[in-house]
Amino acid sequence: MAVNKTEAHRPGPYKQSNKAHKTGRHRSKGQIDAAVKGKSVLHHAIKKHTKKQKRIERRNIGVQLRKKKVEEACFLKRRGPKDPPFLIAVVSLNEVLSPFKLLELFEKADEGATISHSAQGYMHMSLPIMKQRFTIMALDTKDLFKLLDALKVADIVIFAIPVAGIDELGELAITSILAQGLPTYSVTITGLQYLPINKHSAAKHDIQRSLTRWLPEEKLQCLDKPSDALNLFRRISGQKKRSVIQRDRRAHLLAENLDFKLDSDGANSGTLAISGYLRGQSLSVNSLVHIPGVGDFQMSEIWSPGDPYPLSELAKKIESSPIALAKADPALQESLESENTPDPMDAEQTWPTAEELQQAAENRKKKVIKVPKGFSEYQAAWIMEDAEEVEESGNSGDEDEEMEVPADDADSDAKSAASEEEYDTLTVTSEAPMGAEKYDAQMDIEGEQKLLQTLKDAKTDAAFPDEVDTPQNMPARVRFQKYRGLQSFRTSPWDPKENLPLDYARIFQFQNFDRTKKRILKEQEEKECIPTPGTYITVLVKNVTKDQYQSLICQPTVLYGLLPYEQKMSVLNLVLRRSILDEEQLPIKSKEPMVFQCGYRRFKACPVFSQHTNGAKHKFERYFQPNSVVVATVFAPIVFPPCSVLAFKPDKNNLLELVATGSVLSVNPDRIILKRVVLSGHPLKVRKRSAIVRFMFFNREDIEWFKPVELNTKYGRRGHIKEPLGTHGHMKCVFDGQLKSQDSVLLTLYKRVFPKWTYDTSLPAVTHEMDTE
Repeated sequence: MAVNKTEAHRPGPYKQSNKAHKTGRHRSKGQIDAAVKGKSVLHHAIKKHTKKQKRIERRNIGVQLRKKKVEEACFLKRRGPKDPPFLIAVVSLNEVLSPFKLLELFEKADEGATISHSAQGYMHMSLPIMKQRFTIMALDTKDLFKLLDALKVADIVIFAIPVAGIDELGELAITSILAQGLPTYSVTITGLQYLPINKHSAAKHDIQRSLTRWLPEEKLQCLDKPSDALNLFRRISGQKKRSVIQRDRRAHLLAENLDFKLDSDGANSGTLAISGYLRGQSLSVNSLVHIPGVGDFQMSEIWSPGDPYPLSELAKKIESSPIALAKADPALQESLESENTPDPMDAEQTWPTAEELQQAAENRKKKVIKVPKGFSEYQAAWIMEDAEEVEESGNSGDEDEEMEVPADDADSDAKSAASEEEYDTLTVTSEAPMGAEKYDAQMDIEGEQKLLQTLKDAKTDAAFPDEVDTPQNMPARVRFQKYRGLQSFRTSPWDPKENLPLDYARIFQFQNFDRTKKRILKEQEEKECIPTPGTYITVLVKNVTKDQYQSLICQPTVLYGLLPYEQKMSVLNLVLRRSILDEEQLPIKSKEPMVFQCGYRRFKACPVFSQHTNGAKHKFERYFQPNSVVVATVFAPIVFPPCSVLAFKPDKNNLLELVATGSVLSVNPDRIILKRVVLSGHPLKVRKRSAIVRFMFFNREDIEWFKPVELNTKYGRRGHIKEPLGTHGHMKCVFDGQLKSQDSVLLTLYKRVFPKWTYDTSLPAVTHEMDTE
């Protein structure tokens, strides 16, 4: 039967159609992207053509780079007669081993060595067999600040560990050193000669295992005999030197000799002469210098008395007289002024007078809300005062506000705040149980109660972040008058210059901090000043008091050359993370006093914690929770990062506990820190997308006040207040979907938080004594 050709098979919609193979020249990916973005092919054709290097050319370039790096490493390893000696710090990580006993061992390392001692107690060794010079200082771990100050300028650190292992102070010391910036180091073990030979490997293994927590790849070197000390010197002289940026970018010297002379006018201040080897960068006599623990000063002159510890015998016979290298020019010398003088009229708003401030303080004591003349209550809510709003006695559940106290009660409240989170550690030496009355007499009941309350509040804040109860004894529109609602925390605008406190008129701010930092560091590298690094100099520091000089006699004195603007006050943002030594890791409340070591500075301040996130706005953190990372904002002098930060918290026994470590994030007063409060309500009746909500407010006027603020629920619904119902706080709300009966309605408010001016450089002398019982 014949087949009708008109009824042949026709392909359906699911017929597979393969792409045709395209031959010839194809467009590159760059040309395709240019066509998509609307650029012509000619735009890419006129770009500079980069020639592809051949294999032999790439190999030659690699050889040249490798040779250059080898030469740089050899230059850093070798030091000639004109270079400063290797500065070695000997640190014992156990109180059983005294670092001063190791100095006696170093003296016997080479019989032909020339040994001398400086006025500050440092030992200088010249080894002709190695053609090297060494300056050795023994450091005790009991005074942590002195240890850290000396290690800021040390070239090499020798950690000496006895066979007994690392004690508690040794762990604190090595953790602080690592957080500050560890230079080149070597780890030695002593006391193996007193153990049987079959136990040497076991002792080394135990110490090596405990050391892996900080230095996982370091091998131990025995240090029991003079030959071991000589081998250690050989290793140090050829070891590659590690760079610490925050140290190498600034001129610094370790004081070999101190001399003080009072001024002729009979005042208590005078001129301090500091002698030592200049390291790092060159020092300008017109710049400022900083002495840790004392402050910032100006220089008058710089002299060169000649190298007191020459390597060659010929240089020892040559007597050189002191030479004046530089003298300060009053017209070019930097000023010690650290704060800006605020101009009350140089602003869009006028500052309140002293009478108005006094009247406002009296009103706060009487718990009266003062509304400026000509402003409504809503407008007056955005005027930021210096003090925090008053916390009502009946609103004990709200932990985000602080209560103002009278001036005569400030001292007592400061003592109570300083004693928060403190407790006594009791050590029982008797086998018989202690009596209940005697045990209670030694316990700080008040401190225990405060610590328990702090732990409860921190736990509540972690479980229900930022949720507060609406007060019933005062209107919510008065209690939260400084707060505002945001439609989006990320995208909603917030002017960083709006309603700044008076303290912000005293600080300095850069128009572009990163560009200023880059310019200053470039100028620091290019400038050529006298003296140059490696010269033994004497710096004359002006206006040093006699008490300040007495505090520097018994400790390693370090002098730092400051970069421009580093004496000016600004707002520092510090990234902090909890320390590994803080085993308990109790929560730290925001605005509690802490001691910071920021680079070469130490000061006490009350930081404001916030989240470490990207964006223009950052959420305020009421507590520094365990195992977390926060940003601490404080008023402090400007410092150019990178710069390490150590945070300590003192207790009532005047002992410092390392609670956090980190670095400087930025110097930015425009960082917006927002405190969030969340008011919660519960649905009473639910009908499709609408619901009647109660317990969020307790009067009709508050509902009308917060009506423009958007609502959200814990299950993700969004809505708004439609109208109030009755006079007892019930309101009708409309949402974008069906509301569940077990859901909770939330209203979120925000207020900007500023740090307090609590910068203080007067710190007590802190020492750590081990418990010998």
